[in-house]
Amino acid sequence: MIKKGDYVKVDYILVVDGEVIDTSIEEVAKENGIYYPERDYEPLGFVVGNGDLIEGFEEAVIGMEVGEEKTVTIPPEKGYGLRDERLIQEIPKEMFADADFEPQEGMLILASGIPAKIIKVTDDTVTLDFNHELAGKELTFTIKVCEVQPAEQ
Repeated sequence: MIKKGDYVKVDYILVVDGEVIDTSIEEVAKENGIYYPERDYEPLGFVVGNGDLIEGFEEAVIGMEVGEEKTVTIPPEKGYGLRDERLIQEIPKEMFADADFEPQEGMLILASGIPAKIIKVTDDTVTLDFNHELAGKELTFTIKVCEVQPAEQ
């Protein structure tokens, strides 16, 4: 049974709002129109409890065994957090004067190295949302354990 400190490899399918949005399985990606040929589709490897993945995902694999598969729904609090309205900021459009693009709604950008989504553009301002795109969302993962390397004792 998987415990904290074990290195595991899992296949997963992530469903948000009834739609598959990510997977480690090439066939599932193709079936759902989210296949990217440049991506390596292979089991995700991580050390349980290191905090490399969202809390709810790491908690979900504890107690599972090789070959076991289960589906779990992770609330925002154990996923990417709740949406925070303080992370929505309106800035003067003139700050984009030297940018090599024209700001448009829906565009994803890096603002001072931080990912943000442009959610509104007016003649004078650009409104940026710095929330993670999955903040406030319930995440449904189907997880299958492919490999376990027990923690060193």
